[in-house]
Amino acid sequence: MGHFLKNQSTILLSGFVFWLPIAVLIVVLIFFLNNVEQIGRDFLVLFIPEKYMHYGYGIAFGIIIVYVSGVILRQPRVRAILNKVPVLGLVFGSGEMMTVDHLMHLMPCIFLLSPTCLAYGWILSREKVNFNGTQSSVTLINIYYPAVPTLVTGQVLPVRKEMAIRLGNSSREIIDLLLYSFRSPKDIRYLPWEEESLEDFEKRAVSFGLDLNTSKNQEDL
Repeated sequence: MGHFLKNQSTILLSGFVFWLPIAVLIVVLIFFLNNVEQIGRDFLVLFIPEKYMHYGYGIAFGIIIVYVSGVILRQPRVRAILNKVPVLGLVFGSGEMMTVDHLMHLMPCIFLLSPTCLAYGWILSREKVNFNGTQSSVTLINIYYPAVPTLVTGQVLPVRKEMAIRLGNSSREIIDLLLYSFRSPKDIRYLPWEEESLEDFEKRAVSFGLDLNTSKNQEDL
């Protein structure tokens, strides 16, 4: 009996979780539309006689204001000015937000988050290291490390090039994998860097728990 009640309460909770955000969205939309209509009408009455006013004019005016604001905020000069304003600069500044569409066009990779933990990410750029005025042989890979499950919020981690491996999987496959493996790829395909020899790649892959030489020997057997 207790098990039955527990199952029913779980089903009830699942339904509640499903409908709660929809109900909140409906309430917010109704509140927004009612207030935008009234505010818009109060402003338009200053220019349009009351007898020519109809329901919906205020909402249409509000939508136009929001659209025009969006066009203005997309201008580089406006964003540069807002970037200097405290608080507003964080929201409307010149920085860009990560999007799923942007991730789809980046190279996925796997890297050593710690000596014993691998992590998935996306390669943003590569940086040469200058040490005391001399060009170093070290190359840093700037990797976007997503905060699952949101994906579009995360961190940019500088990782030594040898501590990261490019993946031959598509970004779509890695995204599906990160979303709690709802759809997992058949396998994870490691790729060497463009200028990396197969021998160096095989040695480096050992740090990622993959001994390519052993794998070849097993296949031969």
